[in-house]
Amino acid sequence: MATPSDLPNQQWTSNLTGTSSLTLRTVPLPLPLPSCLGPDEVLVKIHSVSLNFKDAETVNGQFTHHKSISLPDEIVPCSDAAGSIFRIGAQVRRWQVGDRVLSVGVPDFWTGVLTEELLRGGIGASGKGVLCQYRVFKDYALVPTPAYMSDDEACTLQVAGTTAWMAMNGLRPLGHPGGQGETVLLQGTGGVSMQGLLIAKASGAEVIITSSSDRKLAQAKALGADHIINYKTTPAWDEEILRLTHGRGVDLIFENGGALTTVKSFNALKMGGTIVGIGYVSGKIDPPDERVNINVMVIKKNATYKGLINGPRERLDEMLAFYEKHQLRPVIDRVFAFEDAKAAFAYLESGGHFGKIIIKVA
Repeated sequence: MATPSDLPNQQWTSNLTGTSSLTLRTVPLPLPLPSCLGPDEVLVKIHSVSLNFKDAETVNGQFTHHKSISLPDEIVPCSDAAGSIFRIGAQVRRWQVGDRVLSVGVPDFWTGVLTEELLRGGIGASGKGVLCQYRVFKDYALVPTPAYMSDDEACTLQVAGTTAWMAMNGLRPLGHPGGQGETVLLQGTGGVSMQGLLIAKASGAEVIITSSSDRKLAQAKALGADHIINYKTTPAWDEEILRLTHGRGVDLIFENGGALTTVKSFNALKMGGTIVGIGYVSGKIDPPDERVNINVMVIKKNATYKGLINGPRERLDEMLAFYEKHQLRPVIDRVFAFEDAKAAFAYLESGGHFGKIIIKVA
């Protein structure tokens, strides 16, 4: 086994001015190990990191929605990692050296509603992310990696997986997931939508997916999507959804589009249905000719419109148990080497991926 002084400890940093600002640095590990660790801390060797849309926003200085959260001038990006325990603090009992683990996106968010105070302590949101070879965590800021998954697969679960799970079940009682007999609309074929497809189909739901790529739609169909719609060739996709559902509309929508899709989402929603606001890949400002009062739309459809940023630990645990039960495997588009992190971010920003983008650290 390598001694601490033998360990390379490289990390990617960014000054929040864009992907071009990503810089690979070597920083010293705190020595000596393990006595330098706090009694409830562990040192994790990072194996795989998955990218989320938020990571690109952060690196580009665009994740500015929470005014009480300020990032340092230089950050280590990314929130999702899979790795193994390398050293443990003196009082750590829940882990042993060699255990496979996943980072938890917001470690202190156990139940209830996410607050800005909790979010400030999030991995990545605090500027202390996981795009590095070694990282210190509190012992409770980790969960076991599903034994049947690879690290590349498992590192996609904490943000994209939990977000998709919350979209499906966050408004339902804990331990009572839904989906049976429901129709779900997934916008796009990114990480959250593909996790949503896995969850929805395993739950017994009918799934409709929209995309501008026939290739991606064919891939989604092969994974179990019941209906596929190219929103470029079918711009009135909301009307097509009403046709597919015999005028009823869908029960649940993963609203990933934002400015150019929200109005159509309400049109495609059934009375009493739910829209979960997850992303805004089409923009954050509504075009002038499509502005409709959201309050009117919510009342008109007697709808629930829920914004979503990840979920609490109890829901992560619930989701992991569901994946284990159904042996679900996250969809991976492409794996980049650690030294090619810039290329991975550029690929994320291109929007060409289907499922998740992985950076292989070790």
